[in-house]
Amino acid sequence: MGPPSRTRADSFRRRKFALAAGACGALGLMTAVLTAGAAAGAAGHHEPPAPGLNLPPFDGDRAFEDLKHLVSFGPRPAGSPALTQAREWIKGRLTATGLKVEEDQFTAATPAGDLEMANLIVRIPGASPAVVVVSGHYDTKRFDRFPFVGANDGGSSAALVLELGRVLAKKSYPYTLWLVWFDGEEAVREQWSAEDSTYGSKHLVQKLVAAGELNRVKALILVDMIGDAMLDIRRDPNSTPWLTHLEYQTARSLGYSRYFPDQELTVGGDDYDPWLAAGVPSVDLIDFDYGPDARATPSDSDWNIYWHTAQDTVDHCSPRSLEVVGRVVLGMLQELASSPRLRP
Repeated sequence: MGPPSRTRADSFRRRKFALAAGACGALGLMTAVLTAGAAAGAAGHHEPPAPGLNLPPFDGDRAFEDLKHLVSFGPRPAGSPALTQAREWIKGRLTATGLKVEEDQFTAATPAGDLEMANLIVRIPGASPAVVVVSGHYDTKRFDRFPFVGANDGGSSAALVLELGRVLAKKSYPYTLWLVWFDGEEAVREQWSAEDSTYGSKHLVQKLVAAGELNRVKALILVDMIGDAMLDIRRDPNSTPWLTHLEYQTARSLGYSRYFPDQELTVGGDDYDPWLAAGVPSVDLIDFDYGPDARATPSDSDWNIYWHTAQDTVDHCSPRSLEVVGRVVLGMLQELASSPRLRP
């Protein structure tokens, strides 16, 4: 795919988005939807149960405190002491909940040389060996020009999956649930490439293939950059269609359509790529309009201007956004419990 039509093209080498023509009609409708979402973002953080969805509570405020704690470690690129500290802290929070944490260590060959990395995996047994994976990355992008703390890009996904661990520690689904924190999602070099990225995700897929276990994984739900205070998550056409349908159906059922506008944006490059390539149905819940205006489009000067900058900070994230996405993921997990697609 070509770069977006704007002068800051170098900021978009990791994921390149193109606004799909006719995805939801006129731009006026897009503006109305996103304006409503921005206004609703100032509301309280706790939602009543949606009809037909009896979900366990997801504490957006607690997840936000986790996000802030992760940011307190500073920049956390793969292989850094700060990421090791963050990893130990995540493990400690999970262990305190009674969960067993597997540290999936490996050595990644990168343009900067070999780096020691580690995914974190929590396996919650269910009635079936079929597996659903909920995942996000916990590393941050490596920059020498400025300190990049990645509150949203790295912090939000790690914090959301951590809160899911607390919520689901004692719950059993008809399927087995894996919670995974990927290391090495970010490219070591400033320019994103398929070779220099998604190290932890690629490693885990290869490991499961070698063990003959990949066929157990029936679905992967990925979250990325979902702490944005101006939340708007649009349809990713590269995701598996039935999982995207489930994502938006669940958001509608929960009354969150304003945060999930029915418009299509193409995502290029994320931790779901190795799983899709291996034939695993996968969906990416990502808000790639990280800036001050939820109404922005890829041609606007303020589109995604906080991404991979020193402005990716706690004050541009929101507990409300974490709760909205956390509840959508919980709703998807509930619906998957009765899905024939998860039969062994």
